[in-house]
Amino acid sequence: MSISDVRIAPLTAPADGTGHADTSLAPRPGVTTLVVNVASRCGLTPQYEGLERLQKRFADQGFTVLGVPCNQFAGQEPGSSEQIAEFCSTTYGVSFPLTEKVEVNGAGRHPLYTELVDVPDAEGYTGDIRWNFEKFLIAPSGQVVARFAPQTQPESDEVVSAIEAALSASSG
Repeated sequence: MSISDVRIAPLTAPADGTGHADTSLAPRPGVTTLVVNVASRCGLTPQYEGLERLQKRFADQGFTVLGVPCNQFAGQEPGSSEQIAEFCSTTYGVSFPLTEKVEVNGAGRHPLYTELVDVPDAEGYTGDIRWNFEKFLIAPSGQVVARFAPQTQPESDEVVSAIEAALSASSG
């Protein structure tokens, strides 16, 4: 299975009559995607600001941030889909897509994260998501090209350089 074959519903999407959203926000071929598990009540929540700036800076070059709400870390994303969407919009002006709330670890791990957790970060860490705001960069080819620890700021040199490299590889 390719990462683009994974189905993950938008945070607030109309259902298709079966109770499932009729669209998927999985990373798409041809688009550089930064997947981030997010939470509204975390000490790292201000990273939304940097994520939104990345979205604005690189969106016209074939890039998107994909926020994936998760409540598995100290219950820091307890709200409903509507509450999460409202918080992100009014507090941080988030314009990038947000998915349905999912589990990123354990028996209920969403298939998107099953595809991500074996990718090592710069220190060689693989495995379970450690905390909110862990980041994965997916190249337009669908290959996961980088993993960043939760504390790594979205606009850090290492994240921006990796985004720029993925974008330049896709355009040339």
